Amino acid sequence: MTQAFAPPFNAVPGFDHVETWIFDLDNTLYPSHCRLWPQVDERITLFIGELFGLDGMSARALQKYYYTRYGTTLKGLMDEHAISPDEFLEFAHEIDLSLLDPDPDLGRAIEELPGRKLILTNGSRRHAENVAGKLGIRDHFEEIFDIAAADFVPKPEARTYERFLELHGVDPARAAMFEDLAKNLVVPHALGMRTVLVLPRTPDPFREAHEQEAVEAPFVDHSTTDLTSFLSAILPPKTPPLTTL
Repeated sequence: MTQAFAPPFNAVPGFDHVETWIFDLDNTLYPSHCRLWPQVDERITLFIGELFGLDGMSARALQKYYYTRYGTTLKGLMDEHAISPDEFLEFAHEIDLSLLDPDPDLGRAIEELPGRKLILTNGSRRHAENVAGKLGIRDHFEEIFDIAAADFVPKPEARTYERFLELHGVDPARAAMFEDLAKNLVVPHALGMRTVLVLPRTPDPFREAHEQEAVEAPFVDHSTTDLTSFLSAILPPKTPPLTTL
């Protein structure tokens, strides 16, 4: 059963065995009000419009068709039109990061987690480096597994997770996965990971409504609207050292 979480909270059970912490990037490690993902989404629409000579509405419809059918727009464009993934990713991720502030509280919460920390994203490594760097949390992550490392096969495909686990030597039975899309937690849960669905605090008008809904499903162990507080609550409170008079 999914365990919803909203601070304040004393402790989050079920993570004592975890030695590897895996995080999605977009809309997971930063809140939706930063308006990063809408910029990427808009640039994907623009890319398709320029590629096929389409107006905005037609380009948007084609973009969503590819996303629904292939898991990412990029995969659809590669499979059906053999476009260069590097050109697409460079264009899509050329965004303004000025609305994204450093998040030292999140950084401390991630740093204090025991074990390894990895990013697993359907975006590019450059995008992940830029975002994590702007947040001030890049140094807390051992490695980034991006869409190129996945051979451009996106989550939620099982082979992407399997490739990730093999490349980084991760035991899924001793790992936890944090994601903003419930469908991307199905395979991790089946592999034995502890799963956490990260939801927006308020509805994001730039995203599909069904992708922001709380999900009550066996493959979602926990859900939260506050990643920093959730991570902080995983560890027991630090007991101050005893002093003698």
